[in-house]
Amino acid sequence: MANPVRDTLLGQLDIAWALTRYHLEGLTTEDCLRRPASVGLHVTQDAQGQWRAQWPEHEGYDLGPASVAWLTWHLGFWWSMVHNHSFGDGTLTREAIVWPGSADAARAWIVGLHDTWREAITRLTDEDLQSSARTRWPLTGKPFGDIVAWANVELMKNAAELGYARFVLAVPPT
Repeated sequence: MANPVRDTLLGQLDIAWALTRYHLEGLTTEDCLRRPASVGLHVTQDAQGQWRAQWPEHEGYDLGPASVAWLTWHLGFWWSMVHNHSFGDGTLTREAIVWPGSADAARAWIVGLHDTWREAITRLTDEDLQSSARTRWPLTGKPFGDIVAWANVELMKNAAELGYARFVLAVPPT
C-alpha cells in the first residue's frame, strides 16, 4: 500500500541522516570535549560521574558556540524525548538524559536513536501521520506528520551545527 507522505518524510530523514553520519564519523572524545570558545554550552561531570549538559536560559548569540559534546547530547536529548513521548510511556524528562561520556558511546547512542525512530516511522500509515494521537512532545494538537517533519529539520540543523563545529576545531586558531 502506498504511503506517499510517510515515504517523503522517510526520504527527508535519510538525507539528513547521511549528513549527520558523515559528521559523526571519525569524531573523537577529545573533539567532543574541546571548547571552541571560552564560553558556550558544554557538558560537565557530576559527583556520580554522569555527564550533564548545560541548559540555556536564552538563545542569544552571546551564549557562545556549543561544544561538540553538547551538540551530540542535544541531538540525543530531543530524539530520546520525541521517541519516548510518541511511542513510549511519555515519562522521559530532560534531566534524565545524560551525555554518554565518549565519542564512540555518543555515536552508538545516536545511531540507535536513528534506527529505532526510522523503524517506528516506517510502520506508520499516512492516516497515522495525519492523526494527532501520538503528538505529545515537543508540540501538541498537530498531525504527527508535523512532528516527523520537525524531527527531520532538527536533525538537519544538528548535522549543520556538528559540521561547522568540526570545521572550526580542525584548524588551529590564528
